[in-house]
Amino acid sequence: MQKLLEKTLKDALKANQCTFGAKQVLNSISESKFVILSKSIPEEMYNKIETDAKKSNISTLKFDGTSVSLGKLCGLQFRISAISLPKISESDIKSLIQESET
Repeated sequence: MQKLLEKTLKDALKANQCTFGAKQVLNSISESKFVILSKSIPEEMYNKIETDAKKSNISTLKFDGTSVSLGKLCGLQFRISAISLPKISESDIKSLIQESET
């Protein structure tokens, strides 16, 4: 999962098409297609984002790593607890979800 996720995130960063941070993701959830949440996000915020995403029919992925790991995966020097991707293809979403389940 790491390789495909890393490629997807770096492509989104290059195109400047992603939103970082739990509060920002929550505010822009209606514009998103896919949301990635680290395991170090507070449970209350995780539940809030996941509920809103389900209401809007948006796929979510629970990243099996801390916010530090997610930040490093993006090639950034800071922690990232949540990322939303508004412009990601359906095939990439399905591939990421399939890989996370195996």
